[in-house]
Amino acid sequence: MTSLDQRLTAAVTTTPPPAETLERTAPDMTARRLLSRGQVVTGSVVAGGLGALLILRWAFGLGPSALWWGRAVIATVTAIYVAVLVFRTAVLVGGWRSKVIEFGAATVRGLADDTLPVYTVLVPLYREAKVLPRLLERLRLLDYPRDRLQILLLVEEDDAETRTAMPELEPPFEVVLIPPSHPRTKPKACNVGLARARGEFVVIYDAEDRPDRDQLRKAILAFRGLPDRVVCVQAELQYWNPWTNWLTRCFAAEYAANFSLMLRGLDRHRLAIPLGGTSNHFHTGALRALGGWDPYNVTEDADLGIRIARRGWDVRMMLSVTEEEANSRLGNWIRQRSRWIKGYIQTWLVHTRHPVLLWRQLGTRRTVAFHLTMGFSTLTTLVNPFFWALTLIYVCSGTRYVAALFPAVPLYFGTATLVAGNLLMIYCMMAGCLERGLFRAVRAMLTIPLYWALMSVAAYKAVFQLLRPSRRHFWELTDHGLVEDDATATHVARRDPSRRWWRCVGAAIRRPGSRTSG
Repeated sequence: MTSLDQRLTAAVTTTPPPAETLERTAPDMTARRLLSRGQVVTGSVVAGGLGALLILRWAFGLGPSALWWGRAVIATVTAIYVAVLVFRTAVLVGGWRSKVIEFGAATVRGLADDTLPVYTVLVPLYREAKVLPRLLERLRLLDYPRDRLQILLLVEEDDAETRTAMPELEPPFEVVLIPPSHPRTKPKACNVGLARARGEFVVIYDAEDRPDRDQLRKAILAFRGLPDRVVCVQAELQYWNPWTNWLTRCFAAEYAANFSLMLRGLDRHRLAIPLGGTSNHFHTGALRALGGWDPYNVTEDADLGIRIARRGWDVRMMLSVTEEEANSRLGNWIRQRSRWIKGYIQTWLVHTRHPVLLWRQLGTRRTVAFHLTMGFSTLTTLVNPFFWALTLIYVCSGTRYVAALFPAVPLYFGTATLVAGNLLMIYCMMAGCLERGLFRAVRAMLTIPLYWALMSVAAYKAVFQLLRPSRRHFWELTDHGLVEDDATATHVARRDPSRRWWRCVGAAIRRPGSRTSG
């Protein structure tokens, strides 16, 4: 046995198994079960009632017809569409005018090393030998005193690929083996790391991340200037390779709209923020009080953001950037996106197990926002193909085949909603591009409906996996290091508060071939 294996084995034997903490303290808050007993009973009663009404109609001619129910479903889904569109637009507009936490270089440099607390960095790894050397180099560049920094590399015990590539490391690096047990997920590994964390604060980074060197210092400044109820600060995520192909352009634009506008809008209105999967900075004590991450939820970050809000605590957005690698291959993108959507559905189902309690903890405004963000947005992704097909039938054959389901008023209202909604979302994606300086990606947003079609494919894959118990908690691994040469990447413009997107429109028009600004 090598010295590295000996150290890794020692790490395992000295690590208590914390992955079940949330399950022991709040079993109804984990996604181990797809549905709670109350949800199963409620769903059965509703399905049984609808079935009984249909049987009465078929046998005795009593009650609403099947056509009436079809129209009711379409009207309900259309209303949800409108609600989601109005909500997203309002939040995105709020994001344009939001103030984010930011610190100048002089303020960051003025933070004395001897005043800094111990900081723990958790880096979950699985089959990441390809990007490991660059990851270690970037982590070494973090501007933080080495004697106050703990970097835990969380490696699966049976991951021979990453273990073989792991060099001998000096402090502040520590390698921690994760025992092979169900579920095999990133949050389970993070819980093991949390049990070993010595820092007063803790942050998560992924294998391909490129955080700002001074991000930890900025997080400390943010926590010191915020009320105690703020237990998490979320840095912004960007992609460093938006120009690899059409897919990465759309992906980068989506991230721009989400982190530069959507999450800032949620922050401005003090709504529950579904965290990003990386660069979340936490008070370690608060994170432990919450039970850590749900090891059964494959978007543990979004779930944790909702649990923070339900506890009465807050998350704030911070102006510090972590760059990631945008998925440039379709199969890899589908795997990642299906996991995200599966986790969003898990999160929505978990937090609606006790709807009255959810409403009491979040209040009316934040409860409605939660449903529009986590549940109804996913529903629209699932029903998009159905409405696109109906629209295509209407365009090709008129009202001949859709008149029964769509009387005149609902038909034209639904068509107007579909067209206006798509145009509005395209506009918002363009605004996100301009906010980030992704000028060359603006024109690609005219094809963004194709990207949404791919999202629907991923959404149905997510649903099928949820319905299969063996795949319910399966972690779809995302391959990193697909873009080898940094020359194919272009540094994305960092946000300048004095340059809002509407001031950049002229520049985008005058310089359509420019790469980025700033």
